[in-house]
Amino acid sequence: MSGNITFTMIKPCAVKNNFIGPILKMINEKGFRIKAIKMTRFSRERAEAFYGIHAGKFFFEELVEFMSSGPIIAAILEKENAIDDFRDLIGNTNPEKAAEGTIRKLFAESFTANAIHGADSDENALREGSFFFSEMEQY
Repeated sequence: MSGNITFTMIKPCAVKNNFIGPILKMINEKGFRIKAIKMTRFSRERAEAFYGIHAGKFFFEELVEFMSSGPIIAAILEKENAIDDFRDLIGNTNPEKAAEGTIRKLFAESFTANAIHGADSDENALREGSFFFSEMEQY
C-alpha cells in the first residue's frame, strides 16, 4: 500500500492542447488534494537531471527533448493510497493500452507524448516533488 503523497506533471503536449483544466478536474473528482502546483518549463539540463534514472535507455533522448519542448504543470497531490490510485487514474504509459476513461486514454498523443506523468513509488514521489517545490511551497 502506498502513502498519501504523489507527484505529477501535465506534459507539454497536454499543456499545448489546452487540457490542463480537464485533467485537473479529473484529478479533483477522484479525491486528490493539490498540495503544491506551478507552471514551469524544463531546461534541457533540468530534464536530463529529472529523468537521470533513465539515462542510457533507448527513449531517454526523445524524452528529454520532448519534456523540454514547452511548459509543464508540476503538482504534488495528496490522497490516501495516492500512488496506486493516481496510477489507476492516469492509465497505461502506452495510451493504446490505457483503460477507457483514464487520462492517457483521453488526452495522450503517443507513448512519449502521453499527457501526464505520475510517480511510481513513495520514494520517487518525494524525490520528484522536492525537485520542483521547496518545503515552504507545499501546503
